[in-house]
Amino acid sequence: MSEAFDAVDVIRAKRDRQPLSDEQIDWVIDAYTRGAVADEQMSALAMAVLLNGMERREIARWTDAMIASGERMDFSSLSRPTADKHSTGGVGDKITLPLAPLVAACGVAVPQLSGRGLGHTGGTLDKLESIPGWAATLSNEQMLAQLEDVGAVICAAGDGLAPADKKLYALRDVTGTVEAIPLIASSIMSKKIAEGTGALVLDVKVGTGAFMKDADQARELASTMVALGTDAGVRTVALLTDMATPLGLTAGNALEVQESVEVLSGGGPADVVELTVTLAREMLAAAGKDDVDPADALKDGRAMDVWRRMISAQGGDPEAALPTAAESQVVTADTDGTLTRLDALQVGVAAWRLGAGRARKEDPVQAGAGVQLHAKPGDTVRAGQPLMTLHTDTPDRFARAQESLAGAWTIGAAATPTPLVIDRIG
Repeated sequence: MSEAFDAVDVIRAKRDRQPLSDEQIDWVIDAYTRGAVADEQMSALAMAVLLNGMERREIARWTDAMIASGERMDFSSLSRPTADKHSTGGVGDKITLPLAPLVAACGVAVPQLSGRGLGHTGGTLDKLESIPGWAATLSNEQMLAQLEDVGAVICAAGDGLAPADKKLYALRDVTGTVEAIPLIASSIMSKKIAEGTGALVLDVKVGTGAFMKDADQARELASTMVALGTDAGVRTVALLTDMATPLGLTAGNALEVQESVEVLSGGGPADVVELTVTLAREMLAAAGKDDVDPADALKDGRAMDVWRRMISAQGGDPEAALPTAAESQVVTADTDGTLTRLDALQVGVAAWRLGAGRARKEDPVQAGAGVQLHAKPGDTVRAGQPLMTLHTDTPDRFARAQESLAGAWTIGAAATPTPLVIDRIG
């Protein structure tokens, strides 16, 4: 077949800072998905987008074209409204695990399509797969049935959802174009809009352990995604949240599941509880159910009941013992004082090197590997006191994990508290 455009012309237009027309965008996404535009041509276009940006109209059309490359899900048959949450990823970010059953316990269905970890950020599916028997893959029919029955699903996205994004995401990862805000925003939002949720809350992380280190960049990304969702008819709000310090006291797969269960039991670290409840309130309000306080559903056990049913529905045993690593090593404080800083990125890299994460998508992960924290910024510590425990099945990994923790914390006179929620957009 003859093509409507020439890829080189489209690349040149964006290289020369010209906006792409709707027709050019529709064609280039479709042609790339079909294989008529080569990887090296799409790489050049992605780099031009990274360097020169896109207008709001272009980003919206690019997102629509990615959605049009696959199927759209429809939850209109459900007996309750839907709301979803997306986090841009961080260290110790297990919030999806307690959040989905909590929101479902308050009467809003949560269709949470999640992913796996890559590099220092953990993946929700990897965490849940540490539960014996739990399966990440569901058909659309199974997902709909579980949403109606249980109210919450956390599963892998099917191949039919925005296949153009899957192809482009892999390309961006190896061509230095991951950071292009128009491409990040359209990647996230094409899947979320195609998923068919009625409301969406975005948790955009800022800080060393986040994808976005800079607050202004994070705010730009959040604003872009909120605009895309709003334009598509999805009630969308974004929170900018701190990721300079790891969330909670664990980074790793089974370790984070255990901490999530503690939160659902009415305990758990204060920061994890605060962010879970804050995001739940936003999701409920966006779905028109702001007359319910999710904090009550944590206290009275309703959220835990939904968790057990959600895990069981996907073949998991919520009562089973979680895997533990064969080996552990304690890292201690070198002086007395107040822990004033604990670098999220360095803790995340340590967990990754211990076996909790992967360098390539096909790498296996260790369910029990990771880092358990015994102190957070603001805590008083003494020399020789445990700061963290490292866990792995392969003890030869300890040395490289320890290397990544060099200079990861500061012990001083007093810590300045940092707010967990930095800003709200939408």
